[in-house]
Amino acid sequence: MNGKTYHPLPSATGYVEEGIASWYGPGFHGRRTASGERYNMYAFTAAHKTLPMGTKVLVTNLENGRQTVVRINDRGPFVKGRIIDLSYAAARALGMHKKGVARVRIEALSEGPEKPPPNFDRGEFFIQVGAFKNYDNALRLKEKLSKKFRIVTIAPYKRGREVFYRVQIFASQSLREAKRLLALLEREFPQAFIVAR
Repeated sequence: MNGKTYHPLPSATGYVEEGIASWYGPGFHGRRTASGERYNMYAFTAAHKTLPMGTKVLVTNLENGRQTVVRINDRGPFVKGRIIDLSYAAARALGMHKKGVARVRIEALSEGPEKPPPNFDRGEFFIQVGAFKNYDNALRLKEKLSKKFRIVTIAPYKRGREVFYRVQIFASQSLREAKRLLALLEREFPQAFIVAR
């Protein structure tokens, strides 16, 4: 693990999650990430929907036991059921670069005991209910949702040469409350998921 010592966050406040990991590579190499830095597929970084930028994360491939540490510097993955999008280097270290996906456990790490652990429940949480290539379609959904919700936004997202218009509802400043709203919305919008800004 690069010879560095990593201090896990206290279990009561640490962030632990299990699910499917994927990776992204050549098509995004050199492009700007959500943190503003350029994506380097050979660096140990990853995209996550809600963890604060800069968070170090221990990723364990539950299929073969291999581990690596990555730094969150981007948002994603925007595919239902996936919890983290790894760089090519991280995927290779975990032995999943050929398969493309793997079941993993992610654990947030602090950089030292002198820093207070981040409160993962607090932030700006939105629920994405749809993404459209056609802006008018996004606008129609926004107008429909605005009758029920106070804040509904259309957030453009560029992926390669394509632009997607993402319709997002402001859920809460609490991740716990956002998850409750998501559970209600998933009946009508089964592809909905939480994003952090």
